[in-house]
Amino acid sequence: MIDGIDSNITVNITAIDGTSPFRAYDFGFVTGRSYTKITSGNGTTTIADIALAFQDAAVDTLAIKTERALVQTGLTRLVVAGGVGANQLLRQRLAQMTAARGARVYYPRPEFCTDNGAMIAYAGYRRLQAGQHEPLAFGARPRWRLDELPSLINR
Repeated sequence: MIDGIDSNITVNITAIDGTSPFRAYDFGFVTGRSYTKITSGNGTTTIADIALAFQDAAVDTLAIKTERALVQTGLTRLVVAGGVGANQLLRQRLAQMTAARGARVYYPRPEFCTDNGAMIAYAGYRRLQAGQHEPLAFGARPRWRLDELPSLINR
């Protein structure tokens, strides 16, 4: 039995000012140990097969939904951030899709495509510097919409 591959990808389309006017295009999916155990039960599936199948499914989903969002919003610039931006297959597919649509895609250099935890920590640091904080007793929120937070931009 294969131990399992845990992956979680969440996509939020967010405007430069931190709001999320495109909430209809936010999506996410998780694959975990149960899927891995089911598909590896026949003894012929390898971890590499499962990882490749997940990557293909994730890249297809991300490319299709991203193209749909670009078409329906009329936007022509796409910025990809976080760890998913390091995936070379995703970069290739999004580059092809945006070129075909007359759009452009932007990524950080691969060494800066890190887990979003570092970005969240930095955002928390900036909020603390701005005097925004929660009391020491608070509930954890695994998904906290950007449009529910006070803006750090002076208007």
